[in-house]
Amino acid sequence: MLVRVQNTAGTHAEKVLIDWLRTWKGTGDPNGVATVNCSLFHGDRLYPFDAVVWTPTSCVVIEAEALVERTDGELEVPVNGPWRIGDRLISFEGGDKRTPLDKSRDHTFALQNWLAERGLGQRVVHGVVLVMPPPGSKLQVQQLWSDPSFQVLLGDDPRRLRDYFTSLLSRGRPQWSANDVAWAFRGLGILPYLPAPGDLINEGFLGPVDITLWHGGPQQAQAEAYAEEQARLEAEAAAAGPRFTVPAPWFSPGKLYPRRTGELDLGRTFMRIMLTIGMIVAFLWLLWFIIAGAVAYA
Repeated sequence: MLVRVQNTAGTHAEKVLIDWLRTWKGTGDPNGVATVNCSLFHGDRLYPFDAVVWTPTSCVVIEAEALVERTDGELEVPVNGPWRIGDRLISFEGGDKRTPLDKSRDHTFALQNWLAERGLGQRVVHGVVLVMPPPGSKLQVQQLWSDPSFQVLLGDDPRRLRDYFTSLLSRGRPQWSANDVAWAFRGLGILPYLPAPGDLINEGFLGPVDITLWHGGPQQAQAEAYAEEQARLEAEAAAAGPRFTVPAPWFSPGKLYPRRTGELDLGRTFMRIMLTIGMIVAFLWLLWFIIAGAVAYA
């Protein structure tokens, strides 16, 4: 995960979130790019985002909130109205009268509408509220509603947020390209924080790359070098001449259960192996049938 922080002097919840995102460096961790403390001016309003995370399959607006007091119990989260633990109202740092869910909806819908106005409305934007309890708290979150686009997560364990992004990756298909991310960074006014094209491709974003989207930013030289390298590789491939290849049919194990870059999926591996074994058995049975028929009726 590539992390870009505009303002390090954030709240405690934002600092914890930054630390978590920066640890996502392993092969099993979510890929993508996260920008912390960015904002969007849309519809005559300014929407400050605690964090926006792009992955190859999704875009997630994160609202990070910290509880004021240490408390135990079941945190009830209604679709509208204040949050409670039993009969006690819950307060968050910052003193905002709106609930974290209200802010998450406002910010998520604003970004979704902004993208839709620019031809990217088919890309769903998810909203996540990350509730950071004080140390020693024993809390559970009970959502009194169900909406696949919004989720409230307890920030007592970094694995909860990581598992959420892993789940999104398993349900979606790649739809964000490196150009889409670059275009969004330019539109949000955070071009100086845009990663180089090669870095986005390595994180799993789709290509090809339009290097003009990097012009005017600090990564312009890296973008031009990337384009030159791609042109050199294409020229070398063309000089090598065409190679005789047989495309794999649609029913081949590799196409029905394709490998995912940077991810070990035991279920897909098992299905590929079993399908391969089944095809081999079927071929041997057919071969035996033909040989037996030839011997019997020759």
